[in-house]
Amino acid sequence: MSKVAIVCDSCACLPRELEEEYEIKIIPLRLIFEGKTYRDREDITAEEFYPLLEQLQELPTTSGPPVLEYIEAFRKLSREATGVLCLTITQGFSRMTWEAVQSAKELAKHELSGFPIDVIDSGTVCGAYGLIVLAAARAAARGQSLPQVVEAAQSVRSRVTLIAAMDTLKYLEKGGRIGKAASWAGSLLNIKPILEVPPSTGVVEPMQRVRGKARAVTRLLDIMRERVGTEKPLHVIVDHGNVPQEAQALEAEVLSRFKCIESYITCFAPVAGVHTGPGLLGLSFYSEP
Repeated sequence: MSKVAIVCDSCACLPRELEEEYEIKIIPLRLIFEGKTYRDREDITAEEFYPLLEQLQELPTTSGPPVLEYIEAFRKLSREATGVLCLTITQGFSRMTWEAVQSAKELAKHELSGFPIDVIDSGTVCGAYGLIVLAAARAAARGQSLPQVVEAAQSVRSRVTLIAAMDTLKYLEKGGRIGKAASWAGSLLNIKPILEVPPSTGVVEPMQRVRGKARAVTRLLDIMRERVGTEKPLHVIVDHGNVPQEAQALEAEVLSRFKCIESYITCFAPVAGVHTGPGLLGLSFYSEP
């Protein structure tokens, strides 16, 4: 055994091939609607979920994974790895997930005595969360120690940003995750709010409103340029709410304007899509130091 294992929940959005390449253990969050509970990305995919969301009369609810799932994952990994780094969705979106992980960690102290487990709140969601997880997984793949893997994750956490243009605030409003953007709810037709989920606060922060999707996309690119310039090497994930063609067009713009080391396109996980709704376009990114 010479490798630290990486565990995260299903709100960390990465391409499947990266999850498999780095052997990232995904613990599914839960979606509850029409009397049934679904494991995010296992029982229902994003492609299946978004069309359903628009038809549902009542907004689905979400919950964290049961403590037992984390315990079982830690138990299995204790036989395969030298330690575990477990990352979670921001507590601003799911306090239950954080509490489940902490409970599992405490229980593991007795059952898996001497097996080190560290936990980090990503402070964010989806693509930005995925970039933090990816940095940790790459450090682990290089054979780095648990403290070094934690340091790699925290380094990206301190630099990563998720900015997004949404078609509507109604889902955030209904789900109670709207935070400081509450005053924007019910705004004029075709106004697209631009929001941020910075790891420094872990909650939705309103940035500005623009009229129309095209202007919103332009503003996302402008904000990205203002934050990191055009010469720094960048890691980028284009997030979207079941609008893959729009996401591809946005990625093409990013690649033409910025110096990207890597870029990926991911669909917002259903547990996040419950609150953001369809049509979202976002940019998750960080620059090299």
